[in-house]
Amino acid sequence: MRVLLVEDDAILGDGIKSGLLQSGFGVDWAQTCDQGRLALSTGLYEALVLDIGLPDESGLNLLRDLRLAEHKIPVLILTARDTLKDKMMGFSKGADDYLVKPFELDELIARLRALVRRSHGRTLSRIRYGDLEIDPEGRTVTRNGLLIDLPHREFSLLEDFVENQGRVLTRTQLEQSLYGWNAEVESNAIEVHVHHLRKKLGSDLIKTIRGVGYLMEKKT
Repeated sequence: MRVLLVEDDAILGDGIKSGLLQSGFGVDWAQTCDQGRLALSTGLYEALVLDIGLPDESGLNLLRDLRLAEHKIPVLILTARDTLKDKMMGFSKGADDYLVKPFELDELIARLRALVRRSHGRTLSRIRYGDLEIDPEGRTVTRNGLLIDLPHREFSLLEDFVENQGRVLTRTQLEQSLYGWNAEVESNAIEVHVHHLRKKLGSDLIKTIRGVGYLMEKKT
């Protein structure tokens, strides 16, 4: 589950990024609206954590532009502006949630998970796919009650697939989701992870769409 953080405070941004990484999120961190726009135009994200007071322009402008373009990414505003008027303005621009600084990291994480869950039409934190049960918070996978051991990146890849059932994901999208910006990635890294998932969870779990990417079919 990859999140885009747009926050110009170096200390706060570094702390949020570290905390989210420790909780199993993938994180890309932008420090201006322009950097955020570029990331959103090229990356695959499950949520956006957005500061308002950015050095180049207001984060509300970025939020407004996203909604005008009918971009449906869940957006959590993170700001020191705590008046009712400020909150109403944020929601009117298209925010899904609003968290006032200072805040507890655990609350930010819980709110992000809830936003992503609702964006995929789920009311429960756990995801069922056939005989698999995936727990994004505990980062565990069970089949008929039996725990299946998945390393960090294999779990993250599985999470990407189940959250995007019925949608073809390209290798580039998956690389960005698993590794983020500027990471050195082996040319066959995604293929290796997919191979391991198939070996552990079933050869028919993930389909290869030749010349395009990979698909996990939607369960009805």
